[in-house]
Amino acid sequence: MPSFHISAIFTAMELIAEKREKLGKAVGSLRRNGLIPAELYGRGVGNIHLSVNSRDFANVFREAGANTVVSLSVDGKVYPVIIYDTSADYLSGDVSHVDFYAVRLDEKIKAKIPIDFTGEAQGVKEKGGVLNKAMLELEVESLPRDLPRRLEVDLSPLDDLNKSIYVKDITVPAGVKVLVNGETVVATVNPPAAEEVPVAPVD
Repeated sequence: MPSFHISAIFTAMELIAEKREKLGKAVGSLRRNGLIPAELYGRGVGNIHLSVNSRDFANVFREAGANTVVSLSVDGKVYPVIIYDTSADYLSGDVSHVDFYAVRLDEKIKAKIPIDFTGEAQGVKEKGGVLNKAMLELEVESLPRDLPRRLEVDLSPLDDLNKSIYVKDITVPAGVKVLVNGETVVATVNPPAAEEVPVAPVD
């Protein structure tokens, strides 16, 4: 069986948030003052309306991504959370809203981990094949602190047409259970499409 390179990246980060009173359209003033409206909910936590400094959040999100546990401090109380969802302004691309999901560090959770493809498929470069990335994320289950931020899959073993990487070929970190059937194709090199031969008109 070929060996496929895969790695996981972990980050521990802290972020300070404040409770907010402004809701609905009133949150526009928060954004103008460099704050992002946010919500906190999850295990043992009722829905709490928050705001976070946009620059601080950008730094944390850049490092932690969506699956790393972040220590969220609210009025002196620290919650272990993951950044569950973000919304962005369609014009500027800046984050306009954040959902934090509180987790228990001793309870397993399910998450979809993004797949980063690295390397070059020689079946494409040398054989003229077409690379099909059938999966862009992989659903797993683990304790929150064991969740990888992303999975890197090396495409270089795809050195011929009709070769594939399967979920079963990927080695995930200890403590992480893959929830996808091992026979599922992650990436494959398909043969080039046959060129259509023009048909001469009949007189």
